[in-house]
Amino acid sequence: MEFLSIPAILGYVVALVLVASKLLHPDGPDRTKATIAAAVAVAMHGLVLSGEIFLDQGQNFSLTNTSSLIVWLLTLAVTVMLPRLKVIIVAPAVYALAIISVAGLWLLPPQYITNFEAKPAVWTHVIISLLSYSLLLLAALYALQLQGINKRLKDRKLMLNSSLPPLMTVEKQLFHFIWVGFVMLSVSLLTGWLFLENFLGDGFGHKVILSSAAWVVYAIMLAQNHWRGMRIPTAVAYTFTGAGLLTVAYFGSRVVKELFLN
Repeated sequence: MEFLSIPAILGYVVALVLVASKLLHPDGPDRTKATIAAAVAVAMHGLVLSGEIFLDQGQNFSLTNTSSLIVWLLTLAVTVMLPRLKVIIVAPAVYALAIISVAGLWLLPPQYITNFEAKPAVWTHVIISLLSYSLLLLAALYALQLQGINKRLKDRKLMLNSSLPPLMTVEKQLFHFIWVGFVMLSVSLLTGWLFLENFLGDGFGHKVILSSAAWVVYAIMLAQNHWRGMRIPTAVAYTFTGAGLLTVAYFGSRVVKELFLN
């Protein structure tokens, strides 16, 4: 599958250059060309991941493969929305992450074999968990952008004719991703309780606790925004906290086990 990684990386590079080179231009980047290049890269990246994950002896959900899969889901979402998405300033960061994730499949190939064939319900839980984390990670990227625009406004560095997206547009998009990600995280936790035996044991306890803590953070954030409104720094803090808890839940122990204990 290594030969498919080359067009994947090249496609992401082309999409990155097309979007980033004219990101702040009044007319914006050529979305059609960027979408085509990114679509080719996403397809190649998906084929590479398929070959790396689905092995004869089971599914290889190593740290490298799992993180690359999450980046692939992020990139797929951004690419699908690119032609009509009002706020695309996060696209260069996503495509840059995709380049790194494809290269990582070469550089960090540890194995973590599992078998989901006999447990389709568990497979459903895993997919929903990855989707929810990807959306909430994308929301964190929007929060980073929101923080930057808000800071420039306070410092009077953002002119009225700036090509950066309006603050309210970014804020609305942020809460849209938070809502969708929150619903999927809720389904993920529910399916975990229903389908996984010994959900709080077998090394899953810390994941459940941290994921539940993230759920509480997002729930408080959405409730507070609905009933009282929320200042931008507070929204950014909530978003980063939730994403941080999920990142530690999903990858904390895996980093230690795969990169340091093996």
